[in-house]
Amino acid sequence: MKKVAVICAAGKQGKLLVDEAVSRGYDVTGFVRHGTVANKEAQTVVKDLFDLTHEDLIGFDVVIDAFGAWTPETLPLHKTSLAHLCDILSGTKVRLLVVGGAGSLYVNAEYTVQVKDLESFPDVFKPLANNMGEALAELRKRTDVLWTYLSPAGDFVADGERTGEYILGGEEYFVNGKGESRISYADYAIAMIDEIENENNIQKRFSVIGK
Repeated sequence: MKKVAVICAAGKQGKLLVDEAVSRGYDVTGFVRHGTVANKEAQTVVKDLFDLTHEDLIGFDVVIDAFGAWTPETLPLHKTSLAHLCDILSGTKVRLLVVGGAGSLYVNAEYTVQVKDLESFPDVFKPLANNMGEALAELRKRTDVLWTYLSPAGDFVADGERTGEYILGGEEYFVNGKGESRISYADYAIAMIDEIENENNIQKRFSVIGK
């Protein structure tokens, strides 16, 4: 049985990742800053992400980073939090799966233009997309960590339906047969836990949208 840690397990995506991993029979531990993990079949560790050490995570097979920051002063933490997790997992066999963003997906074959660079991209989301994009750029340099970065669809729906279906992609923005780039948090969680089982994207970024 694989041991899975979910960092920031109290968030909306974190909770669904815990639930999905528990439903597959994994030994799941949720790391939270306070309180307890909602799923009673998972263990709880109360500790801030930035206080985590090598010893806290070395016993796991997989660590899922579900960290999210939304205010202007905390957005840079996307970079520092991911760097911290990489540093404490450096040189180990522990996989690091990262809940990523869609703004850094490419929209041209040359990989020179990203979704966040388009004029149609909402200004309100650009600081978040820029910080997450910079975090991914730094992550790509890490050859010492077994990382995987999963970008969601452009429309990432927190309370959307769990359909159990999705379409996988790579580095480029794409749409489904309805012309939509949309996925629920619940279906995203399925794709993330499937990656634990399939191991198809080690030291790679891939993407997922709903059918």
